[in-house]
Parts: sequence; structure tokens; C-alpha cells
Amino acid sequence: QVQLVESGGGLVQAGGSLRLSCAASGRTFSSYVMGWFRQAPGKDRDVVASISWIATNTYYIDSVKGRFTISRDNAKNTVYLQMTSLKPEDTAVYYCAAGYEFPGIGKRAYNIWGRGTQVIVSS
Repeated sequence: QVQLVESGGGLVQAGGSLRLSCAASGRTFSSYVMGWFRQAPGKDRDVVASISWIATNTYYIDSVKGRFTISRDNAKNTVYLQMTSLKPEDTAVYYCAAGYEFPGIGKRAYNIWGRGTQVIVSS
């Protein structure tokens, strides 16, 4: 089974950029839809973006459209989330997840989760 490890989080000023990576173990990475979720303190874990198996299709929530870009490299078993023009409201723990449904808007569409990486955006 695939295991996921996120990296790339950190502290950044508003307007800055970060690139999150999620490395997957195993040989079946390309068979999964990949999603990025985030969870702010006291809030639910919600989808941010998702990408289909061979990156033909992507999905974004409205609040990150034009600022975030999800991509994947199946040869490297890695999915990325490029985040630009960051805002304080983007502060959260970001999780990557693997599932079988696209666009995979809800948590139930994913059955494999990483442990998360913290993103803090200061104003």
C-alpha cells in the first residue's frame, strides 16, 4: 500500500510562496487520484485541490484558484502544491491524500493520508 510523506511547509509572510511536496512509496502511485487538504485549528479538514491519475484534470476550491497549482510527477511518485500570494487565512496543516475518485471533494474519497505539514502565513 502507498505511504505518503509531506514536506515543504513553514512560516512565510503574506504574499509569499511555498511549494509543498508529497512523496509516495510503492509502485502504484499513478493509479491514485491525489488530493491536498488543509485543516486550520478548530476547523474541519477540507479539500484544497486534487489531480487525476495522469494529471489530465485538476480541481481547486474557489479561494485558491489562480494562486495554487497542483501537479504530479508519476515517475517520481510525487505530488506538489505550489502556493503563491499566500494569505493568513491559508494557515493550516496541509495533508496529501490518495484515493480513487476524481475530483474527490470529500475526505471519504481518499483512503490513504499523510501526516501533514504545517503552513503558517503571517500578516
